[in-house]
Amino acid sequence: MTAIYTFDVFSTLDGFGTPGGGDWGGYWGKQGPEFLAARTDAYGGEQRIVFGANMYRTFAMLRSTLDPEAFDPWVSQLMKLPTFVVSNTLDGPLDWPDATLVAGDAVEVVARLKEESDVPLRSHGSLSLNRALMAAGLVDRVQVTVFPVITGKTGGTPIWAGGADFDLELLESRTFDNNTQELVYHPTLHG
Repeated sequence: MTAIYTFDVFSTLDGFGTPGGGDWGGYWGKQGPEFLAARTDAYGGEQRIVFGANMYRTFAMLRSTLDPEAFDPWVSQLMKLPTFVVSNTLDGPLDWPDATLVAGDAVEVVARLKEESDVPLRSHGSLSLNRALMAAGLVDRVQVTVFPVITGKTGGTPIWAGGADFDLELLESRTFDNNTQELVYHPTLHG
């Protein structure tokens, strides 16, 4: 049986994945207790994390510079899960507990991981990696958490820019703290 692969991403209403500038702060300042509890639940079960090089570097930098007590519980849980880092640019060993560096074509690597894994795979961020995996039909679930902000002036990374076109089948939706939406879709390449 093939493992389920979830691409988990945070977004503004206008499709940016990072605050980029301004005075927004983490989660664009819109995190609440329901959201944080749901994130902790999402990363509490048995699963494996898949990162591209850039997202790994971001989390590794945070891990090396901040006190572990500074992290939200879901981030602490994520950092303890077995992790695959798909990269042709990083050299091992990685400064990360239970991490495996895997070089090669990302589509081939993740296709193999899906076949071999006995637990679900989840990737937070890693935008270019996950856009390529979506185009190859390897992403089973796109979990988009939409924060109630528009950052047209200060938005950082556009999530979907440069990606293919997809039809989305809504699998789940819920609202946290009366303002943040989590939408889970099954993507199918359009056309």
